[in-house]
Amino acid sequence: MSEIVSTDREAGTLGEQLFHDIAEIIQSGELGLGSEVNEKFLAQRFQVSRGPVREALRRLQGIGLISREPFMRARVVSLNAKQLAELFQMREALEGMACRLAAENMSADESTRLLADLEADRRSWTSGDRSRKFDFHQRVVAACGNQRIIDTLNGDLHQLFRVYRRQSGMDNQRRQTAYQEHWQIMRAIISRDADLAESMMRSHIARASENLARQESFLTGTLEKSAAS
Repeated sequence: MSEIVSTDREAGTLGEQLFHDIAEIIQSGELGLGSEVNEKFLAQRFQVSRGPVREALRRLQGIGLISREPFMRARVVSLNAKQLAELFQMREALEGMACRLAAENMSADESTRLLADLEADRRSWTSGDRSRKFDFHQRVVAACGNQRIIDTLNGDLHQLFRVYRRQSGMDNQRRQTAYQEHWQIMRAIISRDADLAESMMRSHIARASENLARQESFLTGTLEKSAAS
């Protein structure tokens, strides 16, 4: 019995790791939006059988990061304009509330650490270092104190949010603007101004959504011109 339990635990751990590993190569752009997902290639890359890969892909499909049509191979999801708008509307509402709650609940120690990490992230990007892992939004949500919001935004759906956050204008100009907006949000949180914190987070996400919509419109127009020429 103990051997069976141990085997199940190991399989679960492997599946969890593969879920995050495959999500990471999607988020990095190595597997682009709309691209085909090859189970055999992934199994060879991660040196596992295809069974755990298939399980990880099913979980990614469950959160909307992978799509699969009957008798077709899996593909990385590519949301249309309406679906993208709905995704960002959800983020705006929930992260706005999370930011309001963070302004009410974040401790002085937490805010000090978050400010330090925000500055360290700015310095690393300015110097060209892309190895540092930091997610301002995830940290704010984690500090909100509402477990349902945390589970929704920082759980499996976080993987889907990250893909489209990265697509929504992480060029140098937008990144600098995002940093400034993050600092302003932190000032509102530190001052315990819940109304301002929520308003600023909602505006921040709305601008990211508008930026992504402009990118989608530009890319669609470029493709249409190329097809017509």
